[in-house]
Amino acid sequence: MKIAIGNDHAGTDYKFAIVNFLQEQGHTIVNYGTDTLDSVDYPDFVHPVATDVENGNVDLGIIICGSGNGVAITANKHQKVRAALCWIKEIAELARQHNNANVISIPARYTSIPQAIEMVRIFISTPFEGGRHENRVNKIPIKC
Repeated sequence: MKIAIGNDHAGTDYKFAIVNFLQEQGHTIVNYGTDTLDSVDYPDFVHPVATDVENGNVDLGIIICGSGNGVAITANKHQKVRAALCWIKEIAELARQHNNANVISIPARYTSIPQAIEMVRIFISTPFEGGRHENRVNKIPIKC
């Protein structure tokens, strides 16, 4: 699977751990995130992830900031992007099963690195259930 990842300074350590995990699993990673702890503006690192997801250049996206909210809001401005803010593994699973989310947003200040890796593992391995959920997802407008 090809996965894009983007992060701000709050998510740098998380990104390195997640990338290492994903590469060990044989996934290809496109890294748009900062590699330092210096303060940066998260939209600069999220827009490229969302654009890749939107254009079908990657299968899924991962975005990380302190609260997970800023990156999710930014990503969800893109057509065809359904970014889900996840803080526990059960939410990550439901985001894929019921919402067909294609980007996971991780709040680095409110989860541990092991929790984040477990959420990513579940997110990338859980299929969309379709059925009644597909009807609902199809009602999410692309343009308002």
